[in-house]
Amino acid sequence: MKLYFVYILECSDKLLYTGITNDISRRLDEHNAGVNKNSFTFKRRPVEVIFHQEFKDVNQAIWFEKKIKRWSAQKKRALANDDEMLLNCWLNAEMRVILKISIIKRATFKEACTSRS
Repeated sequence: MKLYFVYILECSDKLLYTGITNDISRRLDEHNAGVNKNSFTFKRRPVEVIFHQEFKDVNQAIWFEKKIKRWSAQKKRALANDDEMLLNCWLNAEMRVILKISIIKRATFKEACTSRS
């Protein structure tokens, strides 16, 4: 079964970038290598994953990416920091169901990225 990831990157200038991929490690490497000179992250490297959410359904992942791309940086940072109090104020019930975030998976991913450096 193919998995899809919606992710938020923090760039070196502290701006945030939101994207979707089916291979988050490869995509992070591409962002940091500067594969696409026209991309938002090219001049803002290095970048770091501050949030990712796994999806089994590509349509749900696309829907979620479109939603959070419209969010403010403050809201995205609350999501990345697992700030439940702020998120509960901002999110509707549908989003709360979708965002059953696996902190263990995210922590494991961050450790894997750190150990590759």
